[in-house]
Amino acid sequence: MQRTTPRPSGAPEKPVWPPVAIPGQPGGASSQPLVSSPTPAPIEVAADRLTARALSAADRSAAGGGRGPVTDRATGDLASVTDRVTAVADRTAVTDPGQPVGPTGAEARVPPSEGADLLTELRSAVARYVVMPSSEALDAVTLWVAATHLQPAWQHAPRLAVVGPAKRCGKSRLLDVLHDTVHDPFITVNSTPAAIFRSITEQPPTLLVDEADTIFGSAKVAEKNEEMRGLLNSGHQRNRPTTRVVGPEHKPTKFRTFAMAALAGIGDLPDTIMDRAVVIRMRRRGPGETVRPFRARRDTPLLHKLRDRLAAWAEPLTDTAAYMEPVMPVEDRAADTWEPLVAVADMAGGTWPQRARHACRVMTAYEEGNDQEVGLPTRLLADIRAVFAACGDPEALATEQILAGLKADTEAPWGEYGTSGLTARALQLLLKDFGISASNRRFRDGSQRRGFARNQFTDAWARYCPQVEPPAPAGG
Repeated sequence: MQRTTPRPSGAPEKPVWPPVAIPGQPGGASSQPLVSSPTPAPIEVAADRLTARALSAADRSAAGGGRGPVTDRATGDLASVTDRVTAVADRTAVTDPGQPVGPTGAEARVPPSEGADLLTELRSAVARYVVMPSSEALDAVTLWVAATHLQPAWQHAPRLAVVGPAKRCGKSRLLDVLHDTVHDPFITVNSTPAAIFRSITEQPPTLLVDEADTIFGSAKVAEKNEEMRGLLNSGHQRNRPTTRVVGPEHKPTKFRTFAMAALAGIGDLPDTIMDRAVVIRMRRRGPGETVRPFRARRDTPLLHKLRDRLAAWAEPLTDTAAYMEPVMPVEDRAADTWEPLVAVADMAGGTWPQRARHACRVMTAYEEGNDQEVGLPTRLLADIRAVFAACGDPEALATEQILAGLKADTEAPWGEYGTSGLTARALQLLLKDFGISASNRRFRDGSQRRGFARNQFTDAWARYCPQVEPPAPAGG
């Protein structure tokens, strides 16, 4: 396949960052059309680009130079690479509850590619030096590393939150391995936001932040580093620059923030960062768990060779990845964060598409469970629903009835909330953000007291703590 528009004389073969039109960002890096009219669908353009690059590689190989042609390892057929990738990329995203969570049937048997072998090799390399908390976490780290080599394609730059409860949990060792395998690593310990602003260029590095607990470890310290938190939050999504006044003329200047980032530290990071991250909860090695010592002189060259092979596989797929909307098992921000990882798995094929979605479901569900345990407002909503149910689901309950019901649960925090248990004032404050407030109501016994109507809670219950329907009986 040849380009219908000739390449300008002297133009570089390697695409300029960003090499394609970014979702949500009109235009692209190049003003040269890739195909002639009529304009094909975006995924067809990506397929044409991929095939053109593959054929170009084949021509170089025939001439005795460069890498060999890009072929499908399962069939040896050059064209089947394009067919396999676009078959995955062209699927309609399904995120509605109750819908399939991944490829099924024939789609589930995606032939493996060179990428599948590289991901498996990378996974083994990570496990050689670090004991990961689970196989899902190991898969997630592997896919995150591969996704850093396709940053021009993504609309969102997922954070990797490597956290642990104490020292010696393997957090810094994992950053060592990431440093030698990700795209253009920029490792920092307690760098200033201004330095990081100026390090994120048109070709962004992969930020690696060690000892993040020194930045966000306490409320007082975190308050001093709000600018850093804002940088990490805005950099999760493309086209979210930050503006600063610089120079003697005090000229407003925009700085890029979009870049993938891994942060390691003791304890959880701020909620806004954790919500944008693939969370890896490290732990100390147990008896019988062994790893190979990491020695830079011996191990770094091997990891660099693997990194370069991974980048060589990923670069021709940049255009295809930019238009992919993979089937996701989660929704909203979790889907934004995990989509690059799942897209990489779909392009690699083999068992990786299923493993990526399994890791996404398991790890996202675990973090949601943690949020419900520590989120008092959400816990309060669920407990108030239980109080209404215990009273026969009346149309309204007085405030003192709700408080008595909440405090009666000895396993709930309400009896010891504050200095003397949950009060009417504290209840009102916890419910304020949900738009729920008490008012004077007349009850069936003729009394008039302050209380809440049940229908005030129904929308918040459905949004923040929906009840899980029990599974249907077998054979029912």
